[in-house]
Amino acid sequence: DWRVYARTDRYYVKEFEAETNLRCYLTLDCSASMNFESSHGPRVEIAKRIAATLAYLLVHQGDATGLLTVGEKGLEELPARRNPTHVQNMLSVLAKSKPSSEANLPEALHDAAERISRRALIVVLSDFFCDLEELLEAIQHLRFQRHDVALFHLLDPAELSFSFDRPIRFVDMEGPDSLITEPSVIRNEYLEQINAFLEELREG
Repeated sequence: DWRVYARTDRYYVKEFEAETNLRCYLTLDCSASMNFESSHGPRVEIAKRIAATLAYLLVHQGDATGLLTVGEKGLEELPARRNPTHVQNMLSVLAKSKPSSEANLPEALHDAAERISRRALIVVLSDFFCDLEELLEAIQHLRFQRHDVALFHLLDPAELSFSFDRPIRFVDMEGPDSLITEPSVIRNEYLEQINAFLEELREG
Protein backbone atom coordinates (compact mmCIF):
# COMPACT_ATOMS: atom_id res chain seq x y z
CA ASP A 1 0.00 0.00 0.00
CA TRP A 2 2.07 2.90 -1.30
CA ARG A 3 -0.04 5.61 0.37
CA VAL A 4 0.48 4.11 3.83
CA TYR A 5 4.18 3.63 3.03
CA ALA A 6 4.45 7.32 2.09
CA ARG A 7 2.94 8.37 5.43
CA THR A 8 4.67 5.89 7.74
CA ASP A 9 7.82 4.77 5.88
CA ARG A 10 6.75 1.17 6.63
CA TYR A 11 5.64 -1.50 4.20
CA TYR A 12 2.02 -2.68 4.30
CA VAL A 13 0.40 -5.23 2.00
CA LYS A 14 -3.28 -4.99 1.13
CA GLU A 15 -5.23 -8.23 1.41
CA PHE A 16 -8.73 -8.94 0.18
CA GLU A 17 -11.03 -11.86 -0.50
CA ALA A 18 -12.64 -12.19 -3.92
CA GLU A 19 -15.84 -14.12 -4.51
CA THR A 20 -15.61 -16.72 -7.28
CA ASN A 21 -17.73 -16.16 -10.35
CA LEU A 22 -17.84 -19.70 -11.69
CA ARG A 23 -20.66 -20.92 -13.91
CA CYS A 24 -20.71 -24.68 -14.32
CA TYR A 25 -22.85 -26.97 -16.45
CA LEU A 26 -22.89 -30.64 -15.49
CA THR A 27 -23.50 -32.67 -18.64
CA LEU A 28 -24.94 -36.18 -18.29
CA ASP A 29 -24.62 -38.52 -21.26
CA CYS A 30 -27.77 -40.66 -21.43
CA SER A 31 -26.78 -42.81 -24.40
CA ALA A 32 -27.80 -46.47 -24.22
CA SER A 33 -24.28 -47.69 -23.41
CA MET A 34 -24.53 -45.79 -20.11
CA ASN A 35 -26.87 -48.59 -18.98
CA PHE A 36 -23.98 -51.06 -18.89
CA GLU A 37 -23.49 -52.70 -15.52
CA SER A 38 -21.53 -55.46 -13.86
CA SER A 39 -20.92 -55.62 -10.12
CA HIS A 40 -21.05 -51.84 -9.65
CA GLY A 41 -24.57 -51.15 -10.90
CA PRO A 42 -25.54 -49.24 -14.05
CA ARG A 43 -22.93 -46.76 -15.24
CA VAL A 44 -25.57 -44.04 -15.58
CA GLU A 45 -26.38 -44.28 -11.86
CA ILE A 46 -22.71 -43.72 -10.98
CA ALA A 47 -22.74 -40.68 -13.29
CA LYS A 48 -25.88 -39.35 -11.59
CA ARG A 49 -24.27 -39.65 -8.16
CA ILE A 50 -21.18 -37.78 -9.31
CA ALA A 51 -23.33 -35.05 -10.90
CA ALA A 52 -25.49 -34.73 -7.78
CA THR A 53 -22.43 -34.49 -5.52
CA LEU A 54 -20.79 -31.84 -7.70
CA ALA A 55 -24.07 -29.89 -7.93
CA TYR A 56 -24.39 -29.83 -4.15
CA LEU A 57 -20.77 -28.73 -3.62
CA LEU A 58 -20.82 -26.06 -6.34
CA VAL A 59 -24.12 -24.44 -5.36
CA HIS A 60 -23.28 -24.43 -1.66
CA GLN A 61 -20.01 -22.61 -2.33
CA GLY A 62 -21.94 -19.95 -4.24
CA ASP A 63 -21.27 -21.00 -7.84
CA ALA A 64 -24.01 -20.94 -10.47
CA THR A 65 -24.62 -24.51 -11.60
CA GLY A 66 -26.80 -25.89 -14.38
CA LEU A 67 -27.55 -29.32 -15.78
CA LEU A 68 -27.43 -30.59 -19.35
CA THR A 69 -28.85 -34.02 -20.17
CA VAL A 70 -28.17 -35.72 -23.49
CA GLY A 71 -30.94 -38.17 -24.39
CA GLU A 72 -33.52 -39.08 -27.00
CA LYS A 73 -34.75 -35.46 -27.18
CA GLY A 74 -31.27 -34.14 -27.81
CA LEU A 75 -29.85 -31.61 -25.36
CA GLU A 76 -32.11 -30.55 -22.49
CA GLU A 77 -30.97 -27.68 -20.29
CA LEU A 78 -31.66 -26.68 -16.70
CA PRO A 79 -30.21 -23.13 -16.50
CA ALA A 80 -27.42 -22.29 -14.06
CA ARG A 81 -28.56 -20.89 -10.70
CA ARG A 82 -26.87 -20.15 -7.37
CA ASN A 83 -29.93 -20.70 -5.19
CA PRO A 84 -29.49 -23.72 -2.85
CA THR A 85 -33.05 -24.86 -3.67
CA HIS A 86 -31.86 -25.27 -7.26
CA VAL A 87 -30.04 -28.45 -6.21
CA GLN A 88 -33.41 -30.12 -5.67
CA ASN A 89 -34.43 -29.21 -9.22
CA MET A 90 -31.26 -30.81 -10.57
CA LEU A 91 -31.76 -33.94 -8.47
CA SER A 92 -35.31 -34.25 -9.80
CA VAL A 93 -34.11 -34.04 -13.43
CA LEU A 94 -31.31 -36.52 -12.75
CA ALA A 95 -33.74 -39.01 -11.23
CA LYS A 96 -35.94 -38.91 -14.34
CA SER A 97 -33.09 -39.17 -16.86
CA LYS A 98 -32.92 -42.53 -18.65
CA PRO A 99 -30.47 -43.83 -21.28
CA SER A 100 -31.62 -43.90 -24.89
CA SER A 101 -30.15 -45.20 -28.13
CA GLU A 102 -31.16 -41.88 -29.73
CA ALA A 103 -28.64 -39.85 -27.69
CA ASN A 104 -25.87 -38.16 -29.67
CA LEU A 105 -23.20 -36.67 -27.39
CA PRO A 106 -21.05 -34.82 -29.99
CA GLU A 107 -24.14 -33.21 -31.54
CA ALA A 108 -25.38 -32.17 -28.09
CA LEU A 109 -22.01 -30.60 -27.18
CA HIS A 110 -22.07 -28.57 -30.40
CA ASP A 111 -25.56 -27.45 -29.39
CA ALA A 112 -24.31 -26.50 -25.91
CA ALA A 113 -21.44 -24.48 -27.42
CA GLU A 114 -23.95 -22.37 -29.35
CA ARG A 115 -26.59 -22.21 -26.64
CA ILE A 116 -24.50 -21.19 -23.61
CA SER A 117 -23.48 -17.60 -24.23
CA ARG A 118 -21.57 -16.81 -21.03
CA ARG A 119 -18.24 -18.46 -20.36
CA ALA A 120 -18.60 -21.58 -18.22
CA LEU A 121 -16.99 -24.79 -17.07
CA ILE A 122 -18.60 -27.70 -18.94
CA VAL A 123 -18.26 -30.98 -17.04
CA VAL A 124 -19.10 -34.05 -19.16
CA LEU A 125 -19.89 -37.43 -17.55
CA SER A 126 -19.81 -40.20 -20.14
CA ASP A 127 -18.25 -43.45 -21.34
CA PHE A 128 -17.46 -41.58 -24.60
CA PHE A 129 -18.40 -44.59 -26.74
CA CYS A 130 -19.04 -42.48 -29.81
CA ASP A 131 -17.12 -41.28 -32.85
CA LEU A 132 -14.00 -39.79 -31.22
CA GLU A 133 -13.24 -37.48 -34.12
CA GLU A 134 -16.72 -35.95 -33.84
CA LEU A 135 -16.39 -35.77 -30.04
CA LEU A 136 -13.05 -33.94 -30.19
CA GLU A 137 -14.44 -31.50 -32.76
CA ALA A 138 -17.33 -30.75 -30.39
CA ILE A 139 -14.91 -30.17 -27.50
CA GLN A 140 -12.87 -27.82 -29.71
CA HIS A 141 -16.11 -25.96 -30.48
CA LEU A 142 -16.70 -25.49 -26.75
CA ARG A 143 -13.12 -24.28 -26.28
CA PHE A 144 -13.49 -21.88 -29.22
CA GLN A 145 -16.48 -20.36 -27.43
CA ARG A 146 -14.14 -19.80 -24.44
CA HIS A 147 -15.63 -22.54 -22.26
CA ASP A 148 -13.45 -24.72 -20.06
CA VAL A 149 -14.10 -28.45 -20.44
CA ALA A 150 -13.59 -31.28 -17.93
CA LEU A 151 -14.29 -34.92 -18.80
CA PHE A 152 -15.24 -37.66 -16.34
CA HIS A 153 -14.56 -40.85 -18.27
CA LEU A 154 -16.65 -43.63 -16.73
CA LEU A 155 -15.67 -47.21 -17.53
CA ASP A 156 -16.44 -50.44 -15.71
CA PRO A 157 -13.43 -52.50 -14.52
CA ALA A 158 -14.73 -55.40 -16.65
CA GLU A 159 -14.43 -53.21 -19.75
CA LEU A 160 -10.78 -52.48 -18.98
CA SER A 161 -9.67 -55.97 -17.94
CA PHE A 162 -12.01 -58.09 -20.11
CA SER A 163 -11.90 -60.70 -17.35
CA PHE A 164 -14.66 -62.94 -18.78
CA ASP A 165 -13.66 -66.59 -18.53
CA ARG A 166 -16.37 -68.63 -20.29
CA PRO A 167 -18.38 -68.45 -23.53
CA ILE A 168 -20.60 -65.40 -23.40
CA ARG A 169 -23.04 -63.44 -25.55
CA PHE A 170 -22.14 -59.78 -26.02
CA VAL A 171 -25.03 -57.49 -26.95
CA ASP A 172 -24.67 -54.11 -28.66
CA MET A 173 -26.54 -51.73 -26.33
CA GLU A 174 -26.98 -49.13 -29.07
CA GLY A 175 -27.89 -51.39 -31.99
CA PRO A 176 -29.33 -54.79 -32.96
CA ASP A 177 -26.04 -56.73 -33.12
CA SER A 178 -24.86 -59.46 -30.77
CA LEU A 179 -21.90 -61.84 -30.67
CA ILE A 180 -21.48 -65.23 -28.97
CA THR A 181 -17.81 -65.98 -28.47
CA GLU A 182 -15.08 -67.45 -26.30
CA PRO A 183 -13.50 -64.43 -24.51
CA SER A 184 -10.01 -65.91 -24.56
CA VAL A 185 -10.08 -65.92 -28.37
CA ILE A 186 -10.73 -62.18 -28.69
CA ARG A 187 -9.17 -60.85 -25.43
CA ASN A 188 -5.86 -59.66 -26.92
CA GLU A 189 -7.53 -57.93 -29.85
CA TYR A 190 -10.13 -56.34 -27.54
CA LEU A 191 -7.49 -55.01 -25.11
CA GLU A 192 -5.49 -53.62 -28.01
CA GLN A 193 -8.58 -51.81 -29.33
CA ILE A 194 -9.73 -50.43 -25.97
CA ASN A 195 -6.25 -49.17 -25.14
CA ALA A 196 -5.98 -47.50 -28.56
CA PHE A 197 -9.35 -45.86 -27.89
CA LEU A 198 -8.21 -44.60 -24.48
CA GLU A 199 -4.94 -43.28 -25.88
CA GLU A 200 -6.70 -41.45 -28.72
CA LEU A 201 -9.07 -39.80 -26.23
CA ARG A 202 -6.18 -38.80 -23.94
CA GLU A 203 -4.19 -37.38 -26.86
CA GLY A 204 -7.23 -35.46 -28.11
